[in-house]
Amino acid sequence: MTHVSFKTKEVDSSMSRWSEYLSVEEPPPSALVSWRNMGVDGPQGSSTGGQKHLQMEPVIQLSKVAEGLLAKMYRLNSILDYPDPNTHTYSDAFWKAGVFPNFPKICVTLSKKFPEHPNKLQLERVDKFALDALNENAEGYMHNLEQWIMLLLDLLAFREQALRLILDLSSTVITLMPHQNSLILHAFMDLFCSFVRINLFSDKIPRKMILQVYNILHIMLKGGRDCEFYHRLVQFVDSYDPPIKGLHEDLNFVSPRIGEVLEAVGPIIFLSTDTKKLRNEGFLSPFHPRYPDILTNSAHPMRAQDLANVTSYREWILLGYLVCPDELLRVTSIDVAMVVLKENLVLPLFRDEYILLHENYQLYVLPKVLESKRMAKSGRTKQKESDLEYNVAKQVEKMLMEVHEQALVSCDAMHRERRILLKQEIGRMVLFFTDQPSLLAPNIQMVFSALALAQFEVVWYFQHVGIASSKSTRGKTVDIDATDPTIGFLLDGVGKLCCLVHKYIAAIKGYALSYLSACAGRIRFLLGTPGMVALDLDATLKGLFQQVLHCLENIPKPQGESVPAITCDLTDLRKHWLSILMIVTSSRSSINIRHLEKATVSTGKEGLVSEGNAAYNWSRCVDELESQLSKHGSLKKLYFYHQHLTTVFRNTMFGPEGRPQHCCAWLGAACSFPECASAIIPEEVNKIGRDSISYVESLIESIMGGLEGLINILDSEGGFGSLEMQLSPEQAALRLNNTTRAKAISGLLIPGHESYPDNSSSVKMLEAAMQRLTSLCSVLNDMEPICVLNHVFVLREYMRDCIIGNFRRRFHSMIRTDNCIQRPSIIESLLRRHLGIIHLAEQHISMDLTEGIREVLLAESFTGPFPNLQIFETQVGTQGGGSAIEIICNWYIENIVKDASHIGVVFDATQNCFRSSQPIGGGCLAEAFTDKRELKALVRLFGGYGIDKMDKMLREHTSALLNCIDSALRSNNDALEGLAGSVNSGDRIERDANLKQIIDIETLADLCIQAGQAITFRRLLVEAVGVVLEEKVPLIYSLLKGLALQLPDEVPDRNEIIRLRRVASSVGVGDKHDAEWVHSILAESGSAKDNSWILLPYLCAAFMVSNMWSGAVYDVNIGGFRNNLHCLARSVSAVVGGSEYTRVEREQRRNSLSNGHTDEFQEPELLSRVSAEANIKSAMQIYVKLSAGIVLDSWNDTSRPHIVPKLIFLDQLCELSPYLPRSTLEVHIPYTILRSIYHQLYGASVMASEPMEQSPRQSPLISLAHASPSARQNRSDTTPRSHTFEPGYYSSSGSQHDEGYDADKRAGEKQLRSMRRSGPLDFSASRKVKFVEGSSSASHGSGSLQKFAVSRSGPLSYK
Repeated sequence: MTHVSFKTKEVDSSMSRWSEYLSVEEPPPSALVSWRNMGVDGPQGSSTGGQKHLQMEPVIQLSKVAEGLLAKMYRLNSILDYPDPNTHTYSDAFWKAGVFPNFPKICVTLSKKFPEHPNKLQLERVDKFALDALNENAEGYMHNLEQWIMLLLDLLAFREQALRLILDLSSTVITLMPHQNSLILHAFMDLFCSFVRINLFSDKIPRKMILQVYNILHIMLKGGRDCEFYHRLVQFVDSYDPPIKGLHEDLNFVSPRIGEVLEAVGPIIFLSTDTKKLRNEGFLSPFHPRYPDILTNSAHPMRAQDLANVTSYREWILLGYLVCPDELLRVTSIDVAMVVLKENLVLPLFRDEYILLHENYQLYVLPKVLESKRMAKSGRTKQKESDLEYNVAKQVEKMLMEVHEQALVSCDAMHRERRILLKQEIGRMVLFFTDQPSLLAPNIQMVFSALALAQFEVVWYFQHVGIASSKSTRGKTVDIDATDPTIGFLLDGVGKLCCLVHKYIAAIKGYALSYLSACAGRIRFLLGTPGMVALDLDATLKGLFQQVLHCLENIPKPQGESVPAITCDLTDLRKHWLSILMIVTSSRSSINIRHLEKATVSTGKEGLVSEGNAAYNWSRCVDELESQLSKHGSLKKLYFYHQHLTTVFRNTMFGPEGRPQHCCAWLGAACSFPECASAIIPEEVNKIGRDSISYVESLIESIMGGLEGLINILDSEGGFGSLEMQLSPEQAALRLNNTTRAKAISGLLIPGHESYPDNSSSVKMLEAAMQRLTSLCSVLNDMEPICVLNHVFVLREYMRDCIIGNFRRRFHSMIRTDNCIQRPSIIESLLRRHLGIIHLAEQHISMDLTEGIREVLLAESFTGPFPNLQIFETQVGTQGGGSAIEIICNWYIENIVKDASHIGVVFDATQNCFRSSQPIGGGCLAEAFTDKRELKALVRLFGGYGIDKMDKMLREHTSALLNCIDSALRSNNDALEGLAGSVNSGDRIERDANLKQIIDIETLADLCIQAGQAITFRRLLVEAVGVVLEEKVPLIYSLLKGLALQLPDEVPDRNEIIRLRRVASSVGVGDKHDAEWVHSILAESGSAKDNSWILLPYLCAAFMVSNMWSGAVYDVNIGGFRNNLHCLARSVSAVVGGSEYTRVEREQRRNSLSNGHTDEFQEPELLSRVSAEANIKSAMQIYVKLSAGIVLDSWNDTSRPHIVPKLIFLDQLCELSPYLPRSTLEVHIPYTILRSIYHQLYGASVMASEPMEQSPRQSPLISLAHASPSARQNRSDTTPRSHTFEPGYYSSSGSQHDEGYDADKRAGEKQLRSMRRSGPLDFSASRKVKFVEGSSSASHGSGSLQKFAVSRSGPLSYK
């Protein structure tokens, strides 16, 4: 059973007991390697020397054992959820941890009644059920407690061995002064402090409960017998209850030696707290502040070196006076204790565990002082000594009573002052050594001192965060400022100093080797002095000194660049010197350290001991530099405060005094966190590793959030937006309105406001934000990867992802407003502003952010390859891209093309955009999204892929409408064939009857209008694409334009020709791309497969009897109808043309297949596209003829108001269709009627705008009056149509224009009023008219009405 092994272990008192603690592989303490090796093969010739070996090796080993014991107690404490055994306060997690049986009544009773034996407690009265359950499962419960009983046994054994060693060293070592025997002193005091901390920490674990519960379980299993070690453990636990009482008794005999040590370190403690002296005397400066020419700090090198041990000295004082209170009664001890007590509130025990400092001093030290005061007052000693002792005790009492309140008030201010000093000194040190790296090696001890002081101050800050002194008389707590920026500066300074040491480690190593080489000569000289010869050293010491000289004289000589390659192990040198020290410091040795100093100090140089100690320290700079740097500069203890660390980082990093470069230090601290894990607790490695990784990820998230914040600050209306040179029209209007008012609205600033000194803060804010952004980018770019266990964090990659991700989010936010989308031109402006900020950051980053931005824009635009340009064998996945263009396209389709919100979106032919009567989604009107400038911005934003996506959605929408038309043609086939027959026969009654048989005429008309809207919007889009392409890549545009003219006219086209033709159509090349687009839709969807589409002109002509004309009102301001009927004209032209192309292609393929070859039909194929266009013209003429006939035959009083919009509609169709010459309509309708209609409409419009004087170019009335139809009769073009004003086509355009314009200016308002509002305008008596193919001259009415061939004479000309 386990109790047997316990007994065996308890009997074994040798160091093999601690094999569990000593066998783990850990980085050894600074001197542990030397001590350990010395114990193995050290000198055995001298009895005294051998005796010292046996005492000193366990000192170092027990110090390591103490670390393992503390780690185990820390683990138990965390498992049990940090109980409070003294007040018997236990949480639910304590009982659920599985250590103790979950029977609180019995367990707490056993703990409270300690040290009474469990058999005497009558536990059946406490909880009979729990006692029975314990009996049933005693073995399992006992097994759970075994490892913790072993811990109590280890604590007992450690107490015995450590106390024996402490007493032995105290009685045999003749001197423990820092300046004489610092190496043995530090080993001794480390063991002493470990002994005290272990016993203080043991009070935080439920020792009594562990012992009592284990024993009662043992009694149940072993028939009433106690476990063998029970009574010893009871005595041990009871004697250390409370622990300080037991420590007072155990350490009473070593108290005087401890007092001597604490007095000796007093001067260094005073120096470390005197910030003024540290600054003025240059203890942390590589040059003397009063003598700048003296670069090396030779004034006080030993003091500067001792500052590296101040952290240890403070711990010695706090623990020493707590457990040796009689030493406070020394006269010089009062000041030393007060200085340290005043600057601390807690006494750290292990990691983040602590006890309240002042409360324990008042509980356990103050009563001892009062007792000494009473004894002195009672006069047990001589009167003079009694008075002195009484006065000292009184002063100590006063100091202890007051120092607590002083610490609460001033400790934070004192440490803040020190942090500021260290910030300044370390900052200067970094700059100096960066500029003068050759001086780093001579001053390496001073660097270690600066690192140690900064390490202490940073750890102190986090140790005191949230500390509440519960027993303070006034209930005060120290106020730790979480926004203190000095922490970042210190972390940054420590990191930079460590980097400098690593960078110049070869130089430091070379300097140390040179020093040791020179030291060999000095030690040989000192050994040959008369004083040393007279000492007559014994053989052991002589041998050791010769071995030291041998090691020093055989050190390799550094030459040139060979220093980094030198591998030198100086462990033997340090081992031999430590052996010498152990001999000469022993009280049993005939020759001691004082003899050596007296024999050699008379030379006027350093004594032999001083030289040897210096050689020992410099030798560690050769092969133990990393361990020294880790000891003084490591911030691994901050792991236990990593949550506070994150909070302070977030409060200071982007605060007013924060520095972006500090983030490297905050992140770099995590690299050392895993070193905190104790190898004796295997599960700690994983936990600390996970926490470290989580800490780094949290900080990176904060850093990237700050980076995004800086970018977004600059990319805001208060940032670069306030400095924009070009404003949107809305912004400009608001600002101009503000400047004209007496009181400007707050928030809208007058242009140039930043030029005034009172308003310069905004510019300064932008400058500060820009500086921080560029600095942060530069720092993150240059930062080395952060390695935590097997995780590597490359900040450069995180920064790239952050900037690109933020750009993607900002891009999406640019697109959307509250209920609408943003105008493309504004999106483009915002995008350019954001890209400018990214390019500013990119200058400080060694990676291509522009490529990432392009990828984002491409991903937001790409929804698939170009169907006519990119052909892939396998389908290309979009990977969820194109979300931005999806939003844009859906919005345009729903709100512009479909007008889903029914706000009256109509096409404005005069401005070539869509208009709406109400804002879309509470935002802007439709014209703000569809004018040429906005569509060009849309093309520039999303490029070809985005426009292709828009084209696909328009195709889908139009294809659905064309399918409906296809269904209507088939369902109304009989009625339409009858209508066609009546047209040929001229039977009006049959025509009207067939018109009435066509079903769903209203729905079909509406669908055709929707198709016209889609075709019109697509035309605007491709025109914008063409303009942008011509601006950006004019060579490609001209190539496509020239290529479109050279394409063969074969029908059907080869695939390559089809692709080229569609590419040219997609950029607006040619005047027939509407029909080409519809043709491609029909070809892809497989529609128009039968001959029913021949009847399409008759179906469209039937719309003339639709009820939609009752609401058709022509608006001269938009050059079209308010219900978008003018889009029907474009729909008719495009759909008729596209269907004819499709029909001709189908017939041609059928003929080719039926003949089996194409050689003898080559000539007809070449002319087939021309013939297709002739068919289209014929179909359009049929449509115009039938429509005109329906309109004119319905000329009666009831339908007269509807005739006017129908006639205008037909005129607009002839105007915009590339297949209809203007003469087509005049064959059927006298143009004098149209001229009268236009005169009436536009004349009224001009009268309504009388105050505004218009130029002849802008006035539709004057254009009508002076654009004579006969002016274009000499043109040879069979389809005299133009979309631009062409004055060269008029025989006397210049004179007519000037004459008309002058006449208009002279007559002015009078002439406009005198003009007739109806009837024909004044034309010449006779004109020659050139009709379409097969037509002849004719005259109508009283005069010959000739062809009106002038372009843009209808409403589309009045732009």
